[in-house]
Amino acid sequence: MTLSISSAFDGGNIRVVAIDGSRIDLEIAKDHQSDFYQWFFFRLTGAGGTPVELRILNCAGSAYPLGWESYNACMSNDRDYWERVESHYADGILTIKVTPASNSVWFAYFAPYTMERHHDFVASVAAHPNTAYRSLGQSLDGQEIDYFQIGEGPLQVWLYARQHPGETMAEWWMEGALDKLLDDSDPVSRTLRRKATFHVVPNMNPDGSRRGHLRTNAVGTNLNREWHAPSAERSPEVLCVRNEMDKTGVDFAIDVHGDEAIPANFLAGFEGIPSWTDAQGALFKRFSDALVALSPDFQTQKGYEISAPGEANLSMSTAQLAERFGAVSMTLEMPFKDNDDLPDPEQGWSPERSQALGRSCLDALHAIIDELPVRR
Repeated sequence: MTLSISSAFDGGNIRVVAIDGSRIDLEIAKDHQSDFYQWFFFRLTGAGGTPVELRILNCAGSAYPLGWESYNACMSNDRDYWERVESHYADGILTIKVTPASNSVWFAYFAPYTMERHHDFVASVAAHPNTAYRSLGQSLDGQEIDYFQIGEGPLQVWLYARQHPGETMAEWWMEGALDKLLDDSDPVSRTLRRKATFHVVPNMNPDGSRRGHLRTNAVGTNLNREWHAPSAERSPEVLCVRNEMDKTGVDFAIDVHGDEAIPANFLAGFEGIPSWTDAQGALFKRFSDALVALSPDFQTQKGYEISAPGEANLSMSTAQLAERFGAVSMTLEMPFKDNDDLPDPEQGWSPERSQALGRSCLDALHAIIDELPVRR
């Protein structure tokens, strides 16, 4: 059979440079109207039983070149189970050498979470008797910004994911978190729903998700730099979500992401906001400590540099919500590679582990929920 590469599907991204025998040279396309790129997702046909060499040539100019070091690409024969395949990065080129078992196989930067799966997920959650569904508005491409309200307690908890669409582990996390939250047999979940009202946006950036972007929406806007002044022209996704937050208030919030370079799960907080209080910071630490105790996949030694007093970036959601509402807010980062403290050579960091961490985060919230002040 003739080797062929395609990516003209939901979330796909790759460009063929050349096919020379069993070697295929590729490039990742930039996000539309942006210089960001790193996400790839493509299909290889005709290579069953044949050793092939896939070379992604433009990795050096990608958004996070350090993300390619010690990175292994994801591969699937059925688009359900994603395994890691040995990859090598040198001189700006990522090389994947593999002998596919099938004549139809998929490769991706991380296990994809397509918009089709998103719609199935939304339909399932919206049908649950404990869930109220609404669209908060539409994206620039005309897709709904899906929103769930769950629970009846006075504490206002916001969970939102995929501001950066290529960080697909964030929506896998959402599946795990909502599976637990809606489990009537789980006493933790029943307690959480009694003490808090959950506001959930499982995908903040549906346009970037469908277009195969790493970091931006349909017009090249990085949504997590829009929270100080969102607009209908550049960032309607943030505008409609922040407007709803202004109506409900925010006491506790998790913004779910993925990190290309750091091989660990970690939290980034709101240090450096003008209105910082030690009490607010202590609650953030209490949640972090609880999550360490509950999940061996979480740690606090690796992470981002902490902002100096008064130097928080209020265009980012975590800092904006902490400053705007006095919330205990945080950014959860999961790895594209693996958790080096607890590695899995077969899958690396995976959808299943992302789902498990989502459940653990709700357990950690339960551990501190009685300490959180209600702002309204």
